[in-house]
Amino acid sequence: MTLLVRELGHPDRSFKSILVAGTNGKGSVSAYLDEALRYADLKVGRYTSPHLIDIRERMTVSGRNIGNAEFNRFVLEVSDAAERLLVRGEIAAHPNHFEILTAVAFLYFRKCAVDVAVLEVGLGGRLDATNVSSPLVSTIVSIDFDHEEYLGSTLADIAREKAGVIRRGRSVVLGPMEAEAERAILATARSKRAQVVSAMNGVSLRPAHPGLHVKTPLGRYKNVVPLPGAHQRINLVVAIRSLEALAQAGVRLNLEGAVAAMSRTRWPGRLERFEGRPAFLLDGAHNEAGARALAEYLKETGTSHVLVFGAMRDKHVREMALQLFPRARIVIATRVRMRRAATTEQLSQIGQGLGQTVVEEKSISGALTRAKRLARPGETVVVAGSLYLVGAVRKRLLLQRTGR
Repeated sequence: MTLLVRELGHPDRSFKSILVAGTNGKGSVSAYLDEALRYADLKVGRYTSPHLIDIRERMTVSGRNIGNAEFNRFVLEVSDAAERLLVRGEIAAHPNHFEILTAVAFLYFRKCAVDVAVLEVGLGGRLDATNVSSPLVSTIVSIDFDHEEYLGSTLADIAREKAGVIRRGRSVVLGPMEAEAERAILATARSKRAQVVSAMNGVSLRPAHPGLHVKTPLGRYKNVVPLPGAHQRINLVVAIRSLEALAQAGVRLNLEGAVAAMSRTRWPGRLERFEGRPAFLLDGAHNEAGARALAEYLKETGTSHVLVFGAMRDKHVREMALQLFPRARIVIATRVRMRRAATTEQLSQIGQGLGQTVVEEKSISGALTRAKRLARPGETVVVAGSLYLVGAVRKRLLLQRTGR
């Protein structure tokens, strides 16, 4: 990736940036930051992954997806650069899918002359394609078990990989995490003489209608409305502390107004509700921590629901099911058309092991039809377990909403 951006003329150096890593919550924090920085009259690029419906969702400027023509042009430019490197023998293999998309985002942000880019780390941190950037601030939202085959089998191992986003002498904002993970990150921060901001230290939250009054060591912010779910209160604070760190690093903004703008944040596919008969609640809970957060939300709201569940088999599927299956009146297992996807038979067996009867529907359309038929008046259909599943369902619901 370093050689690729060099071949492209280092588009990664054409803008200021913040790098957002973590097991869960990094997309939400990126969305909060994007909204806040745009309020400050900055031209903001945002790079996130994965997408739900259209790959162009991954790279936005001023809240708008990259256009088709520009996307295709930059993909060709990156591919040509990679071919030159291959011919010269400077790289042994063609860049992977994520590396190409990251380079495309950098080229797009340079072309649009963005002031600052919010870059969500794809996997880990140390070896992620986004880590070629030189962020003013790095943020590590959370550490939990996910992608152990790449990141390591302990929280400390995973934390060390994610700590690769820390830059020498710059600030790193840390969300709350287990002591084992925090110790590993603090060791890296000390070695790089980075300034550590523990996001929740010295912070108080007071309920306000309809949001929260947030007090940090650097400011007071009135009635900020987080995204739905108790876990989003923490993500909101992490985003606020990251914004404060950006201001201290020289990004000019009105903190009070920028934080207030976070109330406008929308993040599709994360506790996203579609009203109807029945209503649908979509949440991309795709690992154990995400499933736990969704289960807590459902418990808090007392939502009676039918669960449509599909997951990737390389995830901790049983642990996810243990969080979600017992809360549902009925569980319908389905799968997206991907090799990684767990089969409905596998999900049903997991359900049986938990003492839960699972209805199998091999197609997503069949699962949705069955869920609508089985949902009682006033019940919600909850769709969870995979962002790929949520994206497929969301596309169908949007088409229904527009009558297409």
